[in-house]
Amino acid sequence: MNALALPLALLSALCFGTGMITSRIGLRHLDARSGAAVSIPTAALLFVIATPFTVELSAFNLAAVLIFAAVGLFYPAMVTLLTFRSNEELGPTITSAISGTAPLFAMLAAALLLGERVPPQAAIAAVAVAAGVALLSWRPGTTPARIIGSKLLWPVAGAIVRGVAQAGAKAGLLLWGNPFAASVIGYLVSSAAVVGAEQMRHGGRRQLNIKGLRWFALTGLVNGGAMVLMYAALARAPVSTVAPVIAAYPLVTALGSAI
Repeated sequence: MNALALPLALLSALCFGTGMITSRIGLRHLDARSGAAVSIPTAALLFVIATPFTVELSAFNLAAVLIFAAVGLFYPAMVTLLTFRSNEELGPTITSAISGTAPLFAMLAAALLLGERVPPQAAIAAVAVAAGVALLSWRPGTTPARIIGSKLLWPVAGAIVRGVAQAGAKAGLLLWGNPFAASVIGYLVSSAAVVGAEQMRHGGRRQLNIKGLRWFALTGLVNGGAMVLMYAALARAPVSTVAPVIAAYPLVTALGSAI
């Protein structure tokens, strides 16, 4: 394992946790779907601008491109929509706590799709991270009784998609180990998906305002940075090593929410 993998994963977790807070503030001004249609294209634009300096086309691999594009349909597009909606319904602390289960799905997907051997200590660490994040993030007595049932499907679905997408991205990075290439391709596909979804919907709260645009643009930048860092870590280490570290981001959210 490359020595940079863990620091990159930690920085990614820091960015993901920060993005959860900025998106929550943005949701005061825009709905989840409109917010996603701002944040993801913002990051995609910056990735496109940086492409000539970060992507070496001589290493181009068509199979990897197709994998990155397939992943992009779900991550960040679907994950962002699910997370923003969960954030809107449940708040950042509960959303982050449940999202901490993502490494369990990531390691299972890596074992099934990549044949990656999951060391027992990694499985224990993932369970410990999920349990620890839930315990540290949960505040007894502050959760309304109505936050049960179907509303919990939003963060659970997000955790599943996030975990499987990490394994899929790892498959592409094994063929073309450039995290910027993975990011720009995934974000371009995701941008098309969320903008298309926004254009096709009827009704709902779609009134844009400058405060919402600013906060979701910032969220896009932070989450975009988190994605590149995560892919850079996955290019250097197994999913079973990176996923539990990334899953610690709810601690950043809980601390930021308290502040």
